[in-house]
Amino acid sequence: MKNLVLLALIMFIIPFKGISQINVVVEISELSSNDGHLLLELNDENKETIGAFSEKITNNKSYVVLKDLKPGKYAFKYFHDANDDEKLNTNFLGMPREGFGFSNNAKGTFGIPSFDKMVFEVTKSDTLRCIPTYMGK
Repeated sequence: MKNLVLLALIMFIIPFKGISQINVVVEISELSSNDGHLLLELNDENKETIGAFSEKITNNKSYVVLKDLKPGKYAFKYFHDANDDEKLNTNFLGMPREGFGFSNNAKGTFGIPSFDKMVFEVTKSDTLRCIPTYMGK
């Protein structure tokens, strides 16, 4: 009987241990202060939102861990919600008053960058580093 249980463990449980989960750490540095939170939205290759994150800021940095991702293409956008109102505040011209950014540190011309500029491919666990843009203070 012990041998049967051991055989079942070997055949069914152990092979699944080889399937590793992919985790991507997004490090956002050079934030203007430790006030508020960093808000990040993760999208899949179909531009569907698959995750929303709110992380604390320490030493003008924030880390968002994207857990258990499947291999594929993703993109994200984020902003420094300095006043914790869960909105990207803008000035009278509509320019963001809080820091913001996109995956690949993509930049847009008169608006957000194209999705193609933001897309990154996940094949293994990794760390992505981003620096926000501050413009309409």
